[in-house]
Amino acid sequence: MTQAAALARTADTLYLVLVSMRPRQWLKNGFLFAALLFSQNLFHPAKLAANLFAFAVFCLASGAVYLLNDLLDASQDRRHPKKQSRPIASGALDPRAAGLACAAILPLSLLAGYGINGSFCLILAGYLAIQISYCLFVKHLIILDVFSIASGFVLRVAAGSVAIQVPMSRWLIICTIFVSLFLAVAKRRHELLLLGTDASNHRKVLEQYSVLFLDQMISIATAGTIVSYSLYTLSEETIAKFGTTHLWFTIPIVLYGISRYLYRVYTHHDGGQPEDLVWRDKPLLACVAVYVLAVVAILYLPSGPLS
Repeated sequence: MTQAAALARTADTLYLVLVSMRPRQWLKNGFLFAALLFSQNLFHPAKLAANLFAFAVFCLASGAVYLLNDLLDASQDRRHPKKQSRPIASGALDPRAAGLACAAILPLSLLAGYGINGSFCLILAGYLAIQISYCLFVKHLIILDVFSIASGFVLRVAAGSVAIQVPMSRWLIICTIFVSLFLAVAKRRHELLLLGTDASNHRKVLEQYSVLFLDQMISIATAGTIVSYSLYTLSEETIAKFGTTHLWFTIPIVLYGISRYLYRVYTHHDGGQPEDLVWRDKPLLACVAVYVLAVVAILYLPSGPLS
């Protein structure tokens, strides 16, 4: 093999490793910016830089977990209508190369996390422990599997908070718990409907779920999200912290966003990949943008005396 051919093969392998790390799903790591936004530090240069670095570290860590997951699930993914095209499942990426990449990226992400601060590194280690446990056995345990997925979002919010060294809001954590559970259960529902009678052959735990049960869990998570966010915006603690009562104006935006997501889940049988759904559904993407702009306007612009 010529040197040029060897370089081309290496470049191709690196590209396939990157694809297997699922960059499109790194949008989930955007939860790290929640604390930055709600601590009114969005335009603080040093804290913004720290949050961006924390985001990059979580992209490395989550990418390594995706590599591990694809290695362990390769045989099932080959029978999946969508996942069969993934590099490892399709045979395009050598499992040994993927394994080496995973083994290198995991400690690298922890080392980078320690460079932010010790608390961030501990949260990152906890995230990796839970996600690796999920890949190995928790994904086969009913209810605990969706709790494990949801925990990843909560730990992202906590990691974003310690990365910029601001106190974690209890309300923010509670809201994140419910919205992440909502996304995780909707994902399971999508898989159950997509795979039909073959669902248990791809993911064993799916034979223990029913659409009715998942719909009830979605109802609980939806109600919890709306109620906890509404109470957060109206609480005396929030009003005293931000010096305004106007945050409750964002409640209708949140209601629309959740309703739009439910519409996609129940009418178009979406929800399998939340990050793809947000990009594909223009009204939902616009809702997210309007929400962020509204929060910035309320929390960062002078609003006058309390009303």
